[in-house]
Formats: sequence, structure tokens, C-alpha cells
Amino acid sequence: MDGARALMRTLVESGITTLFTNPGTTELHLVEAAEATPGLRSVLALFEGVASGAADGYGRIAGRPAATLVHLGPGQGNAWANFHNARRARTPIVSLIGDHATYHKRFDPPLESDIAAVARALDSAVRTPRIAEQVSSCAASAVADAASAPGRISTVIMPADVSWSPTETMAAPMPPTPARIVPGERIERIAALAGRDAQTVLLLGGPACREEGLRAASRIAAATGMPVFTETSPARLEHGAGLPDFPRLGFYPEQAGAQLKGASHVLLAGVHEPVVIGFAYLGQPSSPVPADAVMVTLAAPDEDVARALTDLAAIVAPGTAATVAAAARPAMPSGPLTLQSWPQVLGALLPEDAIIVDESISSGQGVPAATAGAPRHDLLALTGTAMGMGLPLAAGAAIAAPDRPVILLDGDGSAMYTISALWTHAREHLNITTIILKNSSYGILREEWEHLREPGQNELHDSPLINLGGAPLDFTGLARSMGVPAAHADTSEELAEHLTRAVD
Repeated sequence: MDGARALMRTLVESGITTLFTNPGTTELHLVEAAEATPGLRSVLALFEGVASGAADGYGRIAGRPAATLVHLGPGQGNAWANFHNARRARTPIVSLIGDHATYHKRFDPPLESDIAAVARALDSAVRTPRIAEQVSSCAASAVADAASAPGRISTVIMPADVSWSPTETMAAPMPPTPARIVPGERIERIAALAGRDAQTVLLLGGPACREEGLRAASRIAAATGMPVFTETSPARLEHGAGLPDFPRLGFYPEQAGAQLKGASHVLLAGVHEPVVIGFAYLGQPSSPVPADAVMVTLAAPDEDVARALTDLAAIVAPGTAATVAAAARPAMPSGPLTLQSWPQVLGALLPEDAIIVDESISSGQGVPAATAGAPRHDLLALTGTAMGMGLPLAAGAAIAAPDRPVILLDGDGSAMYTISALWTHAREHLNITTIILKNSSYGILREEWEHLREPGQNELHDSPLINLGGAPLDFTGLARSMGVPAAHADTSEELAEHLTRAVD
């Protein structure tokens, strides 16, 4: 056995079953080891950003880490944007990065870079075995670290000579650290606050956006009158008929500010202090929380937020039932597709137990309302707002839950960042229906400019740096060239026909 095989065997024994990769020369021993390791599914991506995004989607749905394998520092750089999104989602991932042989690095070869520094910028722990005997313990520690609450990226840098050197040393799997239990004293203090202050607002994030947390929050709201919002871009939100349906905190400062206006306390459940999700805007505050409001943490991201909400509900809402969305679908629209009609088609036809991956950006504001009464589903949002998440995230989600239909909603600009993921969708025979919303522009930048520009500054609607016209993008042709059936819709009737056929 060599270091590479010790690594892959330890990953599998520690619960890793899936590896997303775009490898290079320094990883070839790792590739051979992965292929030789029973119980490990290796998935090739044509771009490292697809591998990192797929691991994000896998971890959000499976609730346990996948591994990624990329080529040296430049491969790590190509994967970085979707690693960033995964970091914001607190997704567990074990990131394997090949490196030059230890004795070769001093010659400063062309692909040499500071891999560890870039990994640490993602708040990742970094382990670098220097001899093959250290590999297994580094791998076991990395899996436990990644899977510990609330979830993180954990990096193992594998020098090539460590991969090919012999070893018989194997470490036992290590247990992850579970979420901490919120002390009862804190919950009792917050219960007293909720009972006397009708201006408290409850903000949910992380696991609080799953069924247990949502139901407890709904009971609290029903008993106290407390307004409840979810974070703007939840990593995983359980949604649909039979579940409580709370509005998301607005994207822009005036939206979020209006939602929190008048709040004297903001109760944080699984989230940090809210911030305007986009950017700094002229004359607008960075935080939507009123300046005189007090922020109170019910449960931090590394604490058991669902249990904390349930314990709080037991005190302030005994015997109170949760309010849930009734089963209801929008009426099927007709005529040309609009920002209002296309989400209604989706809501009318959404299949049972679907996973919606939402990177629709400026085109998807109608999706939450249109799907509130549709069959229960999971929604995965763009947590870090780095474009190019959708296609890879859908791949990982589909591999994590092969028995569930995945519906990807993607903007045309966003899709082009990682369009090669369609090849992985086809090669792996994944149950994914991709809807690309083509407005031939970076529509979100048009919206942003309206919030940023001052009187007298030019419109940018027709700017060639925002408009995608001038060279047509044939998405149906691109999809077919990579083995994915495709069709074009201009009307609600056409979208309904194509969506029905695709899901079937």
C-alpha cells in the first residue's frame, strides 16, 4: 500500500463515498488509488469549479462530506468561487489538493504556489503529511473536522512523493464534534423577553430552516405574535405544502430595512448578525437592523438551533400548533413568458419530493410564492453570491439523492460560468432538469446600478459590459453537444410541455 491508497481507504472508512475531481499529473497516484478503492464513487468534472460546487450540493443534501481532488494551486484557484459559496453554506467538504514532490518544490516549478494560504482564506484547517505514515491520520482528522458542527471545508495537501511512498500505517476513523446544546438558562431568559416584548423579530438560518426548526418557530410566532424571517439565501430550506412558510429577509437594504422596521430586539437562530446581502449602497446602512435594536443570540451556528427553538416553543407556546401552508398550486398561466408567469408554471408542475437549486438571480423573485403550496421540496440557494453555482450544485444534489428529481433554475449569465457541468450531468445519468432563464444580460447588474447611480450618471442597460447580445448563446445547442436533451420555450404553454416531458 502507498500513501495514496492509505488516503482513499481512510476516507471510505470514515464515511466518504463520493469524490469529485479534475486531476492533474501530481494527482495520478491518487486517481489510481481512488479507482482501486471499493465503496468510493469518483466523478469527473471538466472544470475544478464544477467539482467544488458539486461537493457543496452533495453535502447540503446528504448532510455529510464528499471529497474533492484538484491539481495544485491553480486547480484550487479554479475551484475557489464555489468553495466560497460552500463556506458560506457551512457545507462539510474534504478538499484534497495535490502538490509537487517535497524535494521538487525548492526549484520553484511553474505550478508552485502557496496552497495552504489560499485554503486558510476559506477558514479551512490545513493538513500536509510529510511522510506516508502521516497520511491516514491526516485524512481521518480532516473528515471529522469537516463533519463537525456547523460544517466546514477541511484541506489535505498531498505532496506527490508522499502519495507514491509505501506505508502500512492506518488510523481509525474519528467522530465529529456534534452541535452544542444551548443552555437552558439562555432559553429561559429569551422566553421572558418574548413574553414581554412584542417588537422582537426572529431570524432563522442554517438547520433552523429545516422542518423541526420551522415548526417550532411557527409555534413561537403564533403564541407571541413575533414576526419570523429566514435568511436571504438559505443553504437548504424545506418548503412547500405542510410546512410553515416564512418570508426571506430582503436582498436590498430598503427591503430588509422595511421588514425589520420598529424591531427592538432581533433574535438570531442559527445565523450571525444580518447584513445587506449585496454591497454597500449610497446613503444606505450596511445592516438592516435598526440602530437602537438589540441583537440576541438564541443559538449560534455551531449550536443545536432546532432543539433550541423547540425548547423555546415548549416554554412560550405550550399546546400551540404550527401554521403550515395548505396544498395549493398556481393556476397554469398562458401566453408569453414573463417574470410572473414562469414561476407559476414551475409551481403548477413541480414534482413530488423535488430539490430546487435556485440561481435564477434577477429572474426568480416569484419562485417562493409560486411554490409555497406545491408538494414539499428542498430549496438550495446561492449562499455566497458567487456566480456559477447552479449547474455544479445540481450535480452534487442529484448524486446525493438519486431517487429525487432535481430542478435547476439558472440565469443565462450564471450558467455560462460552469456550463461544462452539463457534460457531468449527462455522463453520470443524473436526474436533473435545468431551466435556463435567458434575458441576454447580467440582469442583476442592471438592478444594482439603479441602487448605486446618482442623478446624472448614465444608464447601463445597453452597455456591452452588461448586455450579453452581439454573439448569440445557443443553450439548446450547447446542451445537446454535451449529451443533454434540450428545448426552447417562449410561452407558458411551451414551458409546461417541455418541463412535463423533462421531468417524466
